[in-house]
Amino acid sequence: MVMQKPDKLLPLVNGMKYTTLKCENRAAGILVVTLNRPEVRNAINSTMMAELLMLWQELAEPNTVRSVVLTGEGKAFCAGADLKERNDLTVDEWREHHVILERAMKAMIACPVPIIAAVNGAAFGGGLELALACDFAYAASHATLGMPETTLGIMPGAMGTQNLPRACGMRRAKEICLTGGAFSAAEALEWGVVNRLCDSESLLDEVLDVARKIAANAPLAIRQVKKAMAAGEMANQIAGYRIELEAYYQLIPTADREEGIRACNEKRKPQFLGR
Repeated sequence: MVMQKPDKLLPLVNGMKYTTLKCENRAAGILVVTLNRPEVRNAINSTMMAELLMLWQELAEPNTVRSVVLTGEGKAFCAGADLKERNDLTVDEWREHHVILERAMKAMIACPVPIIAAVNGAAFGGGLELALACDFAYAASHATLGMPETTLGIMPGAMGTQNLPRACGMRRAKEICLTGGAFSAAEALEWGVVNRLCDSESLLDEVLDVARKIAANAPLAIRQVKKAMAAGEMANQIAGYRIELEAYYQLIPTADREEGIRACNEKRKPQFLGR
């Protein structure tokens, strides 16, 4: 097998370049991936979904990356799905978009390289789901988090119903998802959603320090540890995700889903009718 040169990420699929992600080699074996749509608080659009899928697939191939740091450009980590893009989608178009996200999330949890989230600001909906899909997360002390999907006529669809209870327990996860309210970084730490709080100025440096410790360890051992720890819950996680998706797709054709997305884009309170 021909090994890559040190600190070189595999070539992008089909020679494509990322437009919504920044990938930087900060040190030997450490890749910093930055969600890069700061003008919309790094909201996830269809391009970002596809690029995240390509990224995790790339990292599953033999390479010299030993740890990944995932963060957001600007003041937010990720505001969730780009609802402006979804405003006028047909049911079939919505389904097509979501299939790409599903594939990206499955590729992310199957990635053999450790992924650490540096939650530098707001992490809502799909943004929080990205952080939860990482192996662990540090957050800036001012960050706010939440799962507001039920306030929009939809529900978590990127493994949120599976990964949030694993992080904070079922009763707390139900409270978060069913109320749709935001919670603080301090609460996220207390509840087990994140591992550590940091000052915003030192967040990335602290996460990089941990990434260096991981990268300094035996890479094959690190991958095998991650594989072994994931194996115990992977079957239940994927089975649970299938149930999540079944429930999610039942909401797509509803009038409440259309009203929720329309109201969000029109900056008004939705009027849900239960149909």
